[in-house]
Amino acid sequence: MSSYSFDTVVIGSGPGGYVAAIKASQIGQNVGVIERAELGGICLNWGCIPTKALLKNAEVYEHFKRADEFGITADNIGFDFGKIIARSRDVADQNSKGIQFLFKKNNITVINGNAELKSNTEIAVTDNSGKQTDTVTAKNIIIATGARARALPSLGLEFDEKQIWSYRGALKPETLPKTMAIMGAGAIGVEFAYFYNMLGVKVDIIEMQDHLLPIEDAECVKHLERSFKKHKIGVHTSTAVKSINKKKNSVELVIEKKGKEKTIEADVLLGAIGIQANVENLGLETVGIQLDRGTIVVNKETMQTNVPNIYAIGDCVGTIALAHVASAEGILAAEHIQGHQVKAVEYGNIPGCTYCQPQVASVGMTEKAAKEAGYSLKIGRFPFSALGKARAIGETDGMVKLIFDEKYGELLGAHIVGHDATEMIAELGLARTLETTVDEVAETVHAHPTLSEAVMEAAHDALGHAIHI
Repeated sequence: MSSYSFDTVVIGSGPGGYVAAIKASQIGQNVGVIERAELGGICLNWGCIPTKALLKNAEVYEHFKRADEFGITADNIGFDFGKIIARSRDVADQNSKGIQFLFKKNNITVINGNAELKSNTEIAVTDNSGKQTDTVTAKNIIIATGARARALPSLGLEFDEKQIWSYRGALKPETLPKTMAIMGAGAIGVEFAYFYNMLGVKVDIIEMQDHLLPIEDAECVKHLERSFKKHKIGVHTSTAVKSINKKKNSVELVIEKKGKEKTIEADVLLGAIGIQANVENLGLETVGIQLDRGTIVVNKETMQTNVPNIYAIGDCVGTIALAHVASAEGILAAEHIQGHQVKAVEYGNIPGCTYCQPQVASVGMTEKAAKEAGYSLKIGRFPFSALGKARAIGETDGMVKLIFDEKYGELLGAHIVGHDATEMIAELGLARTLETTVDEVAETVHAHPTLSEAVMEAAHDALGHAIHI
């Protein structure tokens, strides 16, 4: 059994953990990372990165099917599903190896195994059989254990990754199903609906709320819903799943909308109803770390738990479950440990992105939230259909919607649906950080022809003098 001693040890190497470890090392700490699975965590191996690889395959395939629109002849268009999945896995593997390189470059020690807190400074590391392999002591500990797909056993939503999938099963299926039901229309459900539909799978997506992507602006999401329906995706909103019955070669769902029940049968069911923090078997109760509704309670100014030298970041705490949030929290924790003056993460200015086509991206308040907060609003809209660049590239579906405070002109929220929306949203996040006003957005000259002109035009529209609509 080996013994290690560090200034800071990080439990978990996802986008929160590995960023925290690198930052801590860069500012002078002796750092170790304990990881029970692949370096890079869920994001790099089973989440953000491999899903984006799959979505790119679907996008390319969709473009080939539209070849005639661009005057290009492309006959007998098809795909090799095995190669599509293999490419996604290869991209994930390359990114995981990149973390290994960064750890070596920054002199970070990696210890493989399961971590359990024995005190606020001592961790036991065990292998999968439960045998202890290492003892680690550290002045400071950062918990970055992430989360997993939420099951719902009482309803029959239990993942076997063959008939009932989590994101893991959806990323590496043995065969391409003919039919699929998706429970939950957040980013994960919507992205996989787009991907599998583009490959010819009959998809039904079921959501309890009244529109897809329930946290996004309802007006913008209508564009996505129209696109999904155009592509024959079954969109069942304001709909509850009453029961799930796994049969020999299919899964049967009874769904209910407005008191009327209906049965859907599909080859596979993807459960995408949210996530559950990984807080079990960590010894949190041993050191008295406080939990709330299954997540670790932290001081959001510093990311400290109620045990001052133990920090927690990312999906295992009750903030926003996004990779870039975890990374920002990791930097904050590392810098606070080092005694730097820190600034809390601005959770009201976190961009959210969904990478189906058309893409959906936002930052700040929705129109509904701004009204509920008591603001009088100026709202500007500009459709992609009025953009020269959008017409030129054949991507006219979507819009930019900007929400301003009428009194001071503050940008309260920005919402984009359309091609490259996830790349365009950063400009508006920066605008909010700099407290840019509606006049300043409108007066900022944007290059022509670009999709980003829609941002400037939407600001002009909010002022009542849009040029091109």
